[in-house]
Amino acid sequence: MSIAAIQELLLAGYSNAAIARQLNVAHARVARLRKEMGLPVHKAGSPAAASPEDLFWRRAQPTSDGHLIWPNPSGDIRHITGRTKASRVAFRIRYRREPVRNVLPDCGRDGCVHPDHVADQPMRKTYAAIFGPAAAA
Repeated sequence: MSIAAIQELLLAGYSNAAIARQLNVAHARVARLRKEMGLPVHKAGSPAAASPEDLFWRRAQPTSDGHLIWPNPSGDIRHITGRTKASRVAFRIRYRREPVRNVLPDCGRDGCVHPDHVADQPMRKTYAAIFGPAAAA
């Protein structure tokens, strides 16, 4: 993973652990770069003060096979602005737009919320139109 990607997230205020999970890099590498950049150690704030995206990266749990699983069975992220599904936040992280209707994993792993593994309804319909309905399931 590029140093620029780590630097961008450090400057955006993400924790070392969140960056390590998001970019799949060693925590020590992020900590070393934070120190080299002269940035202070990240202090965890109130969950109400964090964005839904930051809460997503703090809580999503990576698996050994490249997926992210949400630890809460309901799939909810509670934030000062309300409650939303982790899969919807993952979709916004990846596509920079609000999802249309429900968001589901398209990687074949139930419960996966990895931003690169989710699709909304129009994306699934397009995929089904190209590759057939069985491929979009």
